[in-house]
Amino acid sequence: MDIMNQYERKLVYIVDDDPDDRQIILDAFLEHHADIDYVFIESANELMKILRDTGPSDYPSLILLDLNMPGMLGMQALKQIKGDKQFAQIPIVVLTTSTLKSDKKLSYEMGANCFISKPSRYHELVAITDSISKVWFQ
Repeated sequence: MDIMNQYERKLVYIVDDDPDDRQIILDAFLEHHADIDYVFIESANELMKILRDTGPSDYPSLILLDLNMPGMLGMQALKQIKGDKQFAQIPIVVLTTSTLKSDKKLSYEMGANCFISKPSRYHELVAITDSISKVWFQ
């Protein structure tokens, strides 16, 4: 599957262990982008299993990845995805509560396409998700 078709498909994995955060992120996307398909994934372990069990034509167009999750950390999943030729082309936006410069630096070193700290206000999250959609899907 070529990259263009992947982007036309508009499938976003929202990987976050907090069900409230997943729902708020989805709600923020839906404010402006109801034409995108969203899949909730509760852990980095689950993300890796889904990717391994999925063929290239079904890969997501974009992964939103939280860093701080029980079990496998988001950073570990990021490293595995970007280190595997099969998955490396999938864009990953780290969307995390972390504001640590070291997390941001390491995320980029591991191959993240973008690092965003989760905002405290919903309207800011709406603006962020709108920007993400515009960058990756328009």
